[in-house]
Amino acid sequence: MHHMPASSTPGSVPSNANALLLQAIALRQCVTAVYNRMHVKLAPHILFTRHDDVFVDAVTLQRDGQPPKEIKLGTFKLAGLRDIVVIDEGFRPDAVFNPHDIKYEGVTLFVVEPN
Repeated sequence: MHHMPASSTPGSVPSNANALLLQAIALRQCVTAVYNRMHVKLAPHILFTRHDDVFVDAVTLQRDGQPPKEIKLGTFKLAGLRDIVVIDEGFRPDAVFNPHDIKYEGVTLFVVEPN
């Protein structure tokens, strides 16, 4: 399995980031990525837009190999996620995620199916 290096133009979203996250959310698969130079493992729950930027809200499962102290939903700007890989590890949508949150109203691109 080979993957193309993401373009490194500042501010540009690697063209496959959207596709990879859509796939991960649809299949309820975790992803690994680099965010702010940290290796993270995420359970992506929703893809949405804010001010013309695309974001994903995800539960962080690992940061640089360590589990987080608490389970919470983080917001990640797609432009900041590098080296996204959909891994063969499923997740269940977490109760911390509220798909009806006002911030998603009218801007949701794709959302995980409830359990």
